[in-house]
Amino acid sequence: MRVWHVLLALSFLGAYITADLERLRLVHVVLGYTAGGLWFLRLLWGFVGPRSARWSSLWGKLRGLGLWLAAARVGQPNWRQAQNLLLASSVALLLITLLPVVASGYATYMELSGEWLEDVHEFFSNLMLLAVLAHVGGVLVLSLLQQRNLATPMLSGRVPGRGPDLVRHNLGGLAILLLALVLIFWGWQWKAASIRRDAPDAVSSWLHPTGERSQSSDGDDD
Repeated sequence: MRVWHVLLALSFLGAYITADLERLRLVHVVLGYTAGGLWFLRLLWGFVGPRSARWSSLWGKLRGLGLWLAAARVGQPNWRQAQNLLLASSVALLLITLLPVVASGYATYMELSGEWLEDVHEFFSNLMLLAVLAHVGGVLVLSLLQQRNLATPMLSGRVPGRGPDLVRHNLGGLAILLLALVLIFWGWQWKAASIRRDAPDAVSSWLHPTGERSQSSDGDDD
């Protein structure tokens, strides 16, 4: 999941930066495909992954929002629960927003509809950016309130203190496989783009080595 988060963050950030750069259009599209594949993978992982990654676990955390708000009103907020609610809400919002971002982007690229779809794509992209900023801002605020760095567990996969080991196996092999598949996909797209870009020049060079129309032997003087 940590590798998945990094890949999704890089894909979204790269796609957002290249959105209005026509010469990097292919980069934007490839990163969009990558984000779509990661979304589908996360959907499946929510059913077969460890308990902490299951949809049932996510829903269980979200259901605690009402109780947390009630405790906060009386001045007894549970900050550990607030952290879980923040992460769960961020995951839910990002995944819900990512689907229309990818779908509208694909439809726009394939010219399946009118220009209004570009506005839809831009709207959900900006909404997802706001969700990302809210997530980062929430982690920062909670870190200041609790006086400890809450971003570290996102990188290490561990939290200080006693408690159950929710993920007993690190699943490093799957992480490497996921990273390898993404890199292979990027490399394949880069190679395919290079072939498409160089093919016309190669054909032209083969037909006319000097850059001029070659003379037919039938036109030679006897």
